[in-house]
Amino acid sequence: MGNVGQGLTLAALLTGLMTGCAAEEADGGAASGASAKPTTTAKTAARGGSVGASGSACELPVTFDVAEFWKAEAVDAGGATAATGDLADLADAFLRQGPVTMACEVDAKPAGKIGFLRVWTGEPGDTDARAVLEDFVAAEQGASGARYSTVKAGDLTGAEVAYVTTSELLDETKKEHALAVTTPEGPVVLHLGGMDTAEHEAMLPAYELAKSTLRTTSAG
Repeated sequence: MGNVGQGLTLAALLTGLMTGCAAEEADGGAASGASAKPTTTAKTAARGGSVGASGSACELPVTFDVAEFWKAEAVDAGGATAATGDLADLADAFLRQGPVTMACEVDAKPAGKIGFLRVWTGEPGDTDARAVLEDFVAAEQGASGARYSTVKAGDLTGAEVAYVTTSELLDETKKEHALAVTTPEGPVVLHLGGMDTAEHEAMLPAYELAKSTLRTTSAG
């Protein structure tokens, strides 16, 4: 199964990604002392739908529930790969992180928040979920303080990380969370960012919903 359905065009994709990343980096007052913490006390958001299955907004190796009002859209990484020159370099920087490529982003703006739950997928192989996640974090600029744990995500067992990123431009840090699982079609990483730590924490229930309902696509 392909990772991308009717995705964004390359130009729209890059515009959307740059706008989204700029919004997440905007001055939102993230405390410089932000620290990574587990999500065990986070509440679960109300369900608004699901993604991952054939015919959904994003066709993925996994399915999971999306929080109410959040909007999922497939990312056309294949179109970006076909680009050339500076555009290809820019697309690669946005769409690839460590061993995985962005396949879907679920936008929180319709729910009144600023940030995304992004899904990244990779090629099948023997690398376990923890190693995939470590490579993913290592490839993120400004990442530090990573705290890893084993996680039960729906019917899958994988790895989870809480960490912080520091913006050199704003001289601020903010919390991030991600989890990785392996499937017969390759590894999958779910990453939750946000404009700042406050927005990130406000969106954690959506992340917890996705985590608790995660299933391989073949499992329905």
